[in-house]
Amino acid sequence: MADGTIQAAGCVLWRRSPVDGELEICLVHRPKYDDWSHPKGKLKRGEDPLAGALREVEEETGFTSVPGAALPTLRYIAGGRPKEVCYWAAEATDGHFTPNREVDRVRWLPPDAARDRLTMPRDRDLVDALLSALHLA
Repeated sequence: MADGTIQAAGCVLWRRSPVDGELEICLVHRPKYDDWSHPKGKLKRGEDPLAGALREVEEETGFTSVPGAALPTLRYIAGGRPKEVCYWAAEATDGHFTPNREVDRVRWLPPDAARDRLTMPRDRDLVDALLSALHLA
């Protein structure tokens, strides 16, 4: 963007547990920051935000996904610059996680545990937004 805002996108990735059918949310651990967050990343020049969000989910988690409702866009300062991250709900369809340079661990957690594990408080509201979008709140 002309104003220097960092443009990024991501998803609150979810699935039904293969064990009990309950809702689980995927969180990623980034060793560079030692934090737990939703999969997200910077958009490539000219990239559609939803396409970028799905690309980042697959790169960081190894899972393909089907996008759902748009979730709130988060705006904050990162490294002294404004950052805007567009989010969507996305249901995991297929895949397998392989640790990589950016993400060394993923966890599939029930919503309350995911909310507690997230490092940044701003990311916790996205769990509630997902539950609302899925009509589970």
